[in-house]
Amino acid sequence: MPRQARLDAPGVLHHVICRGIERRPIIRDDTDRAAFIERMGQVLAATGTPCYAWAILPNHVHLLLRTGAIPLTTVMRRVLTGYAGAFNRRHHRHGYLFQNRYKSILCQDEPYLLELVRYIHLNPLRAKIVPDLAALDRYPWAGHSALVGRTPRPWQAVRDILVHFGSRPAAARRAYRTFVADGVHQGRRPEFTGGGVVRSAGGWAALTARRQRGDRLHGDERILGESAFVEAVLKAGGEALERRQRLRSRGYDFDWLLRRVAAEAGLPSAALGTPSKSPARVQARSLLCYWAVRELGLPGTAVGARLGLSQPAVSRAVHRGERLAKEQGRTFPER
Repeated sequence: MPRQARLDAPGVLHHVICRGIERRPIIRDDTDRAAFIERMGQVLAATGTPCYAWAILPNHVHLLLRTGAIPLTTVMRRVLTGYAGAFNRRHHRHGYLFQNRYKSILCQDEPYLLELVRYIHLNPLRAKIVPDLAALDRYPWAGHSALVGRTPRPWQAVRDILVHFGSRPAAARRAYRTFVADGVHQGRRPEFTGGGVVRSAGGWAALTARRQRGDRLHGDERILGESAFVEAVLKAGGEALERRQRLRSRGYDFDWLLRRVAAEAGLPSAALGTPSKSPARVQARSLLCYWAVRELGLPGTAVGARLGLSQPAVSRAVHRGERLAKEQGRTFPER
């Protein structure tokens, strides 16, 4: 059976699981752990991808990310490919390190965001890598130590999680730690490692009870969330794909968009081909990046190559263009 296409869109929450090929180790020592974290932090910061939780285990990694302007596939390719190359060089090995396709579950924020943060951060304790919660507080190879204030991680979205536990940092950290402690007894929770109607309902017993009440539930293995959320995600994804296909079939491409945006800004097309500090050109290039990536679905690397921009710069331009479009009431300039 062919694999389903990945689901992704700006602003969605993903639980990502990366496993070693044949479940072999991807981490051999602390030098490997530090190398993975360094690369991950650099890529997440450069692409504007918030990370709420993470844990590195010997043969797999858990991440809880929210997609920014750069697609998740691009972010993960940069993290995994770069790390695998460095790992192979260091350990004098060849071939694949990770399974060919990492697992990504698109998750509904409520009620899963905080539950997933707790579940992911308790992985080292469940795996008996650390003996107790006090040791987990000091464990530097998971995001929990940053949330309790023991290990600074500038690229980790610590404030975005602690704000759910209080307005004062110290009190929020204590409340968060209590929340994590309350989850120690829960053990493994298979509903958090996949999507589908059974996991989204909370297991077979919960699913059966809901069906007996007459609930009509929809599920998708790529999505963890309530039935209405699943339907909305699939509908939005289908509509976005259909729109991109329609635009491309009508001849809308990067060159056409470049000419159109330049004309509306009163600038020659060549003026948008190189970086500039001119406000008019910055705005036009930002809108161009936003519509090229979000509406036409063009890769950020391809857009950057045409405009002389790095991928992180394209990501920033997309965010800026989105803000400008909303402020000015601008929409994609169809014919």
